[in-house]
Formats: sequence, structure tokens, C-alpha cells
Amino acid sequence: MTAASGPLRIRVARAADTAQILAFIRDLAEYERLAHEVQAGETDLRAHLFGPRPAAEVLIAEWQERPVGFALFFTTFSTFLGKPGFWLEDLFVKPEHRSRGVGRALLAELARLAVARGHGRVEWAVLDWNEPAKNFYQVLGAHMLDDWRTWRLTGEALRSLGG
Repeated sequence: MTAASGPLRIRVARAADTAQILAFIRDLAEYERLAHEVQAGETDLRAHLFGPRPAAEVLIAEWQERPVGFALFFTTFSTFLGKPGFWLEDLFVKPEHRSRGVGRALLAELARLAVARGHGRVEWAVLDWNEPAKNFYQVLGAHMLDDWRTWRLTGEALRSLGG
């Protein structure tokens, strides 16, 4: 699958893109002031994105054949809808390529995939302080879920509970 518009092309990532995907993740973490939390390496990403049971999928945005952004997502399931959906884990566009329609194109391709696969929704989280992102998503027609809060089990608590 490839979506193209002028100098912009959206394509499915390949294993050869692993280093670029990790660079995008690090750039996103820096933007979100969370660089200290990045533990992923190329080996982990290659195994979990392109191994025998991929845990997620990645779209790459290219501007004039150069990678400028990505969207990493995976399938979820809504018991209320009785349908799968996508969780958008990461969306990032290099700052110098923002306001060129790259983020919109990545989300449009993700929405196209969701519709084509019979999914009922696409969801994601946004940091409280990220007003540019919230405004961007609202323009696309997305809305914030006020009543839901994300919880996380990780590290020692995860290991302890998991025995």
C-alpha cells in the first residue's frame, strides 16, 4: 500500500526501516520531554515489528523520498462495538515538515486501513500540555474522552503481579 500526493508518500515500513523508526521514536520522546524513558533498541524493534508475530505496524511518511514522519499502531478490540480498532501509539513528523499535511496524511492512511479492515475506531493518547496536537486532532474531527484515564502496570509491579 502506498498513498502519494505530490512530494509526499505514505508507505508501510519494512525491516530495513528499523533504524529510522528508532530515530523517530527518539525524536518523539525528546519532543515529549520523555527521552529518559526510551529503552528500545533496533533488535527489539526488528523482532517485535517485523518478526513472525508482529506486535504493531508502522507507516512511514516520505517527503521527496526522504523519511519525515511515522505512525506506529496496533490492533485493539472493543467489546462494546464487537469490532477491532487501532491504537495509535506514536505519531511524529519532523518539525521542519509540519504544516505540510504529513500528519494528516498519516492519520488518513490509518483511517483508510481501519475502514478497509472493518475496524470501529482509532484511539490514542495525548499529553495534557500538547495543545498543538490537541488542536490538530480536533480539526480532524477527533474528540477527547474526558471520563477515561490510562493506567499502567510496569517494572517491579508487573513482575511481582506476574509471579
